[in-house]
Amino acid sequence: MLKIGQAEIDAVSRVIKSGNMFRYHRTSQCERFETRYARDLKIKYVHMTASGTCALTAALVGLEIGPGCEVLVPAHTYMASAVAVLATGAIPVIVDVDESLTLDPDAAADAVGPRTKAIMPVHMWGLPCDMDRIMRLARKHDLKVMEDACQGVGGSYKGKKLGSFGHANAFSFNYFKNMTSGEGGAVVSNNARVMKRAHCAIDCTLYYWKGRDSSLQPFAFSGARATEISGAIMNVQLGRLPGMIRACRAEKKKILKATAGTGLTSITNHSLSHECGTKIGYLLPTAKQAETFRQIAGGTIAGNTGRHVFTEWDQVLSQNGGPSRGMNPYKFKLNQRCRRRVRQSDYRRSLDILSRTVLIGTHPEHTTSQIDAQIRKHKKAAKAAGVTA
Repeated sequence: MLKIGQAEIDAVSRVIKSGNMFRYHRTSQCERFETRYARDLKIKYVHMTASGTCALTAALVGLEIGPGCEVLVPAHTYMASAVAVLATGAIPVIVDVDESLTLDPDAAADAVGPRTKAIMPVHMWGLPCDMDRIMRLARKHDLKVMEDACQGVGGSYKGKKLGSFGHANAFSFNYFKNMTSGEGGAVVSNNARVMKRAHCAIDCTLYYWKGRDSSLQPFAFSGARATEISGAIMNVQLGRLPGMIRACRAEKKKILKATAGTGLTSITNHSLSHECGTKIGYLLPTAKQAETFRQIAGGTIAGNTGRHVFTEWDQVLSQNGGPSRGMNPYKFKLNQRCRRRVRQSDYRRSLDILSRTVLIGTHPEHTTSQIDAQIRKHKKAAKAAGVTA
C-alpha cells in the first residue's frame, strides 16, 4: 500500500450510510470506478473482482483457456499466476526470467510448444516486461496474451499503460499493491466476447442483474463479486495514483543516477521513464555480495520472497492442482500430452539471477533528506560488498 487516509474513510462512510452496499443496486461505486479506470487505461471494458487471483482466473476463462492448453508463466511471480491457470483446467509451463526479473522473451520463444495457447507476461514489482518482443512472439505463434499487471498498477511501457497490451489482462488491488481496497482486482479487455465470459466467471448470475444475453450460454464457475465498499475506496485511490507513481518514479531515477558510478549494476529497466518506480533492483556479482549489500542498504533478496519464486509453488511441484483427483488438471486426459513436470535444474538461470538481486522499495512520501540518506546507504553498502568502482 502506498497511501490511504481520510478521503477513503469518508467514501466508505457514505456507502454505509446510503445502505447501497451491493453493486447492482442504484448508483454503483463499482461501475463508476470501472468507467473511470477504462478511460485511464484507454481500454473498452473493465470489471471489478473480489481479488487479483479471481481476476487472473476470469481473464483466462475469458480467453477460453482450459484443459488441453498450456500457458507460459514466468519463474518469478506470485504463485496466483500459475494457480489461476490450474483453476481453468489448463497447465502452466514455467519459463525463465532474465535480468529484468520478468519473462525472458528468448526463453519464452524456446518454450512454445504445440499445445501452448497463451503467454502470461507478469510486470513483477511494477517492472514492465519487454512487451514489444512478447507481442511479436505472440503474433508469430498465434498466442493469446494475458498480462498479469497485478503489481504494475499505474505503470506504463513506452507510454502505454500496463494491462492494456494483452487480449485480456488482470489487476490486483490487494493491500500490497500500488492502489488498494485491502483486497480486490479487475479484469480488462477490448474484446466484448472475452469480457462476457470473464463476467460469467466472476458472477455466474450476472444475467439476473443485467438481463440475459443470447450470445453467451451461462456456465458454472466459482467467482467473486466486488463490493461497493471496495468500489468507493478505489474511486479515491484512482485519484491518488498518478501523483504517487510520479513520486516513486522520480525517487528511483534519482537514486539510480546517484549510484551509477559506484560499481553497482541495476537490473534491466525496460521503460524507466514510464514504469511504476516502486522498486529499485541491483544485480550483484554473487549471492554472498548481495546479502552483504542488503544487510546495510536494506531491502530484500528477490530469490527469498517465497511465494514469488516457483520453488515454493506446492500445487505445481506436487501436481496437486485441484481439491480432488477428479478435479486435478494434472490428471485430466486432455492434459496428458501437456508438459506437466517441473525440474528445478531446468531453471538455474532464474534462480541465479534472483539470488543475486536486491530489491529496495521507494515511497511517494519519502522526503528529499530521506532519499539522500538512502543514496548514502547504497554507496556504503556497495563498498562493503566489494563492488565499488
